[in-house]
This record gives sequence, C-alpha cells and structure tokens, in this order.
Amino acid sequence: MGIVNVNDDSFSGDGTLDMDVALGMARRQAEQGADVIDVGAESARTNRMAVAVEEEIRRFSEFFVRWPEVVAEALPKDEDQVWPPILSANTWRPEVVERVLPMGVELLNDMSGLPDDRNAVLCAGCGASLLIMHSVGEPKIPHLDQQWADVMGSMERFFEEKIELAVKAGVPRRSIVLDPGIDFAKQRDDNLTVLRDLELLQKFGRPVLVPVSRKTVIGEVLEIAQPIDRDAGTVGCIAVAVRRGSQMLRVHDVRAAWQTVKVLDGLSARSDQTEAERSFP
Repeated sequence: MGIVNVNDDSFSGDGTLDMDVALGMARRQAEQGADVIDVGAESARTNRMAVAVEEEIRRFSEFFVRWPEVVAEALPKDEDQVWPPILSANTWRPEVVERVLPMGVELLNDMSGLPDDRNAVLCAGCGASLLIMHSVGEPKIPHLDQQWADVMGSMERFFEEKIELAVKAGVPRRSIVLDPGIDFAKQRDDNLTVLRDLELLQKFGRPVLVPVSRKTVIGEVLEIAQPIDRDAGTVGCIAVAVRRGSQMLRVHDVRAAWQTVKVLDGLSARSDQTEAERSFP
C-alpha cells in the first residue's frame, strides 16, 4: 500500500497540495509495485486540527477524478501485482466517507476505531472494503498517556467487538482488514510488543495491515529525529511483519518495500522446497 498525502502537513514531509505532484507520486508508486494506493486528504497527526469537511472532500475529488486517466498510462511492476491498484481513501468522518466512497473508492482506511456503525453501513452500501484501526478515543487528539496492561489482549477484544459491529452493519467478513494502529495511543514498548506478537491477530482470519513506515517508534529505537531518514528501520520492521503474518504493508518507499517482500518470498520458496525435498525417502 503506497501512501499519497494530498495535504501540506504530513508527518513524514511528503505531503503536497499540488495535484499534479500527488498524481505523479501515485503513478510512480503503482509502477514500483503498489497493489493499493492510499490517499489521505488531511494529516493523521493527532496534534493538528482536522481540515474542514468540504475542503477534505474537494481534495479527494480532484485526485479521484483524474486517477483513472493516470493509471491507464502506467504499467504494472510484474504479473503478480494487483492491477489496476486498489484505490483506498484514508478518512474517518461519516460525512466525508459518504461523499467519497462513490468516487471509485474500493477500501476505506478508517482510523477512527469504528466508534459506531456509520462508516460500516456506508461501506456496505457501496460495496467497499473496510479497514479497522486499533486505537482509543477520538481521532486527531493525542493519547500520549495511554497505558496498556496487556496491549495484545486488549487489541484482540477490540477487534472481536469491531468485526461483529461491521458485519452486523452489512460488511462481509471477507471485506474487513485489520490494522494494529502502530503509534496510535501506544508508547514505544507497546509498539514493539505489537510487532513481536503480531501473529496473535491471525486468529481472526483477516488480512493484517502494518502501517509502520517511518513511524515514531523507529525513530525512538534508532534515535533518528527526521521521519524521512527512517526508511532502513522501516525495512527491518517490514521483514518482521511479513514473517509474523502481515499480508499488507503501508509504506512511503514502495520500491524498497517491494524489493524486501520479493526477497522474503524467494527465501520462503527455497525453504519450502528444501522441506519438500527432505520428505522424499
């Protein structure tokens, strides 16, 4: 999942309000191997005010109306890539979701933690998939003092509740993606625990997205202040996430992520082959 920030306040410094630049970025990510293009029209930073509803919708609309022409001129990275890439909208307010989903959006990346069923109902009505992110409290508000006695146990209970809520609202279980919410209402050790114990989320039988790209936890471990300098640490986290069962990765550097996954696939294939060979007498 490639990240395209159509805003001027991205934490990683790659946001833009220039639609030509944003569309060019999305095309490059697609050609570098992105199966999903995740478009955000406001910063997810919790210490920033939300943009006005109509402004967020305008930004989405300008991107989505031009995207089909842009992707029509692009070429897939290889035959395994999802093509054309799935279009994802990173937003959370129901009044925005209602207007944006009919614009060709196939996946709602909802960082609200699904406090009620409104966004799920909207996804069900449009046939869009729903990504549920683990967090607490209202989006766009910092939760820096949140403490977890058992972050994974709490997360499992959270997803049990939210999956049931979404399914009752009409979203097929097969259309749900889970996101452990790295850096959202979590401290350094919480985030590291989530990455270590990611396999526990496989019990739900749904794809698990790991959005760890350039996140604060990497900066804290490596003592790197600038997010753009955290790509090597991101690759390390990607390798761990894939080994622990993550099926989706939300990244800024698609080329590096694609290469990492490709090498891991190659190593896994060789490992499987070797095991099969050993089974013969």
